[in-house]
Amino acid sequence: MVSDPVLYGGFAVIVTILLAIDLLVVHKDSHEVSLKEAGTWSAIWIGVSILFGLFIARLHPAADGGNTTLEFFTGYVIEKSLSVDNVFLFVLIFGALAVPKELQHRVLFYGVVGAIVMRTILIFTGAALIARFDWILYLFGAFLVYTGVKTWLQKDEHPDVNESKLLKRVRQVLPTTDGYRGDHFWVRENGKLLATPMFVVLILVEFTDLIFAMDSIPAIFAITQDPFIILTSNVFAILGLRALYFLLAGVADKLRYLKAGLAIILGFVGVKLLLESLVHDGVETIAGIPLPEINPLVSLGIIMGILAVVIVLSLRRPMPEGEQAPAGVAPPFEEASTSTKTGDS
Repeated sequence: MVSDPVLYGGFAVIVTILLAIDLLVVHKDSHEVSLKEAGTWSAIWIGVSILFGLFIARLHPAADGGNTTLEFFTGYVIEKSLSVDNVFLFVLIFGALAVPKELQHRVLFYGVVGAIVMRTILIFTGAALIARFDWILYLFGAFLVYTGVKTWLQKDEHPDVNESKLLKRVRQVLPTTDGYRGDHFWVRENGKLLATPMFVVLILVEFTDLIFAMDSIPAIFAITQDPFIILTSNVFAILGLRALYFLLAGVADKLRYLKAGLAIILGFVGVKLLLESLVHDGVETIAGIPLPEINPLVSLGIIMGILAVVIVLSLRRPMPEGEQAPAGVAPPFEEASTSTKTGDS
């Protein structure tokens, strides 16, 4: 068994190398990502994740006798499935702010880096809180059930990025240029340091991921409380998010039953977490009914089954063209940036 500092350090080195290859070699020059390139990199990221999952038990055997391989893959599938809904929001953001296709990968790259940092903090904070106050698992379970119900009730709604309070606030307080400046996030013009629309998009991408992390991280805590498994399954799913975006961007809005499926998954893992917490606290029955124990293999099978049903139903009954959510076109960015500069001058 590898000691924790070496384990986390080695994983950090692997992730850093993969990100460096992606940014400095493969995507050194900004360009529009083709469907073939996205498919190739999706396969690469999934393959790397599978290899890691197959070897994780040798590097980090479960302290409680559990199956780390199954826990990793279940967490990975949960995060990957929730990422598809994330992809849909990225489509709306890029469409609303008219992000050039050749710049989209760079925004997502830095968005992924920020997401890894953010989620690492959230995961270790959550693990520390659970170790000290295990009743927090009940809050996680209840929150997941609530989120699942809320997602189900809003499954047919499509957010309007232009009406986002965050976007309006950013445009009010942040001095910006009157258009994109290549792949730069900040530029100095007329002696003033100005943000470009690229930075505004990055803020929206990071905020979107933070919102999704509030669902996905508690969901993986329902599978395992091992921070290493939670962290690695999250990070590997996030690393493949950029390729997944370019692969699914054109069809994400056609998966009409996706949100319904995600709502069921969130509800399932929430109930699972509540049941396991009760059993852990010595409650074996409720109203004379024995509480079931759902092992990781069954959990993985149920989650995969829900996703399969969602995909099949969506392909058999695609969303009519007139009902598909429009990507949206924002008002000219010059209007927002001009008013911003006036207020800051």
